[in-house]
Amino acid sequence: MCGIAGEIRFDQQPASKQRVALMSEKMKSRGPDDHGLVERGWVAFGHRRLKIVDLSDRAAQPMTDETSGCCIVFNGCIYNHNELRAELGKLGHPFRSRSDTEVILRAYIEWGKDCVDRFNGMFAFAIHDPGKDHVFLARDRLGIKPLYLQREKNCIRFASSLPALVAASKQTSSIDAVGLHHYMSFHSVVPAPRTILADVRKLPPASRVMIDRKGCEAVETWWKPSFRRQPGDDQVSFEEWRERTAEVLNKAVRRRLTGDVPVGVLLSGGLDSSLIVGLLAKHGQQGLQTFSVGFETRENEEGDEFRYSDIIAERFDTEHHQIRVPSGELLKHLPDCIDAMSEPMVSHDNIAFYLLSKAVSEHVKVVQSGQGADEIFAGYHWYPPMMDSAEPVADYEAVFFDRDHAEYQRAVNAAFDPGDASSAFIRQHFALADAERPIDMAMHLDTSIMLVEDPVKRVDNMTMAWGLEARVPFLDHEVVELAARIPPGFKVDGGGKYVLKELARKVIPAEVIDRPKGYFPVPELKYLSGGSLEFVKDTLNSRTAGERGLFRRPYIDELLDAPHEHLTPLRGSKLWQVALLEAWLQQHLDG
Repeated sequence: MCGIAGEIRFDQQPASKQRVALMSEKMKSRGPDDHGLVERGWVAFGHRRLKIVDLSDRAAQPMTDETSGCCIVFNGCIYNHNELRAELGKLGHPFRSRSDTEVILRAYIEWGKDCVDRFNGMFAFAIHDPGKDHVFLARDRLGIKPLYLQREKNCIRFASSLPALVAASKQTSSIDAVGLHHYMSFHSVVPAPRTILADVRKLPPASRVMIDRKGCEAVETWWKPSFRRQPGDDQVSFEEWRERTAEVLNKAVRRRLTGDVPVGVLLSGGLDSSLIVGLLAKHGQQGLQTFSVGFETRENEEGDEFRYSDIIAERFDTEHHQIRVPSGELLKHLPDCIDAMSEPMVSHDNIAFYLLSKAVSEHVKVVQSGQGADEIFAGYHWYPPMMDSAEPVADYEAVFFDRDHAEYQRAVNAAFDPGDASSAFIRQHFALADAERPIDMAMHLDTSIMLVEDPVKRVDNMTMAWGLEARVPFLDHEVVELAARIPPGFKVDGGGKYVLKELARKVIPAEVIDRPKGYFPVPELKYLSGGSLEFVKDTLNSRTAGERGLFRRPYIDELLDAPHEHLTPLRGSKLWQVALLEAWLQQHLDG
């Protein structure tokens, strides 16, 4: 887990190590253990290293193969690197390290762009191949590791974070109107390749791209999830699906123990993280450290779920850490949390993950986390109504969208109105999804888009702000591919995640499985008042916000007049949403 950066030039000028160094410095928290820079004519690479696999200097990056001259920078972890190293060794490849970085490099030398098909893991990497005179960029199947790109007149730069690109850019960024529409409508989700900025894009998940000296880009999608049943799937019993799911999930959890440092667990007390702890215990993990965070109760809404995480910690005898965060501490760290966001992310639990990661990083460098289970096993409340919806697009929007287009037009100035871009995006995705039933279309969308741009990004950004690597076993691609084949009824029954709950009964206590659905509660940011409301007012009433002119003043005043009343269908604060965006822009563009 690291940070990567680079510049690729097309004007016969050497790439700038200085600008790459600027990007690398901006990502110091992603790799506090080491750093490296290399300039290779029209290409320059930078790397920030977090030492997890092979702690020696032999695994330092950028890493170059002396025979082919190929050079790599890599962020992530390849969980099957030992198996691939053995296979490549039999094919005659020598290894000078035990790192997964070198495995990627030699896999590319052996199999070219198709090397990505062989990787089980999370990754974003760049390889300069002087023999083929191109740069090869790739991102993992589920987009767990980020990769941002910015094109200027004579070059392309890339980095693991958007703010790193802004720090090195010579041009002034403007707001992307379609990205803004997605942010305000699609629950702050801005699907790749767009971002909130017009001149920065994201390499989509499961994408690979070749860039040559002339700046030509050849982008391919190398993996797609299918939500269609395979022949014979409809005859498979529920019990068989449960056992198949248990098998792939056990493998996924076990794979994510790879490395040369201890692995802990972010234990929320919910089904998903509790099951990870139980499976690790089943595999004989000793001295497991687990971590939970809680906040103060507000408006009769509890700010922690310690009673459930305590059950799991006691049952499996973990070394458990409860992190209690007073509201004053939350507000003190809020600007730092926003600074850690590669893109504006509205979910209240960003600050929970940020402060939890801060505490966890004092004990371990790697954790497993339960993100992704709700999306791939149908844990959300909007899935049952989608089972056989007659109007799938309208029904999905009704439960997930924060605003319809009419309200967007009331909220945002006319210069930023691209038309109803978010509804058009949903219609297009549903039409093209590899799925037949409306619920499978919705789950295809959530797995491919929403999951990547909300919970996955949140975990990456907030953990990497403290040099902490988060691994997500529910997003092992073998787990995702199997879950997509399971008949929807076996997932939505029992309040959602039925097949997961039933396999969990053999592993963890029933009181955790059958509890009401929970989340990281942060009442302070849902019920804005006191210091949090003052932060919002200062941000939206600032001279900078007025000069930017994103929002219509009557709409802002309407939200400020009743800060508790304007909630989205998903119970988020509309006021917090607009304030968070403006605060992010002020910190990253105006700071």
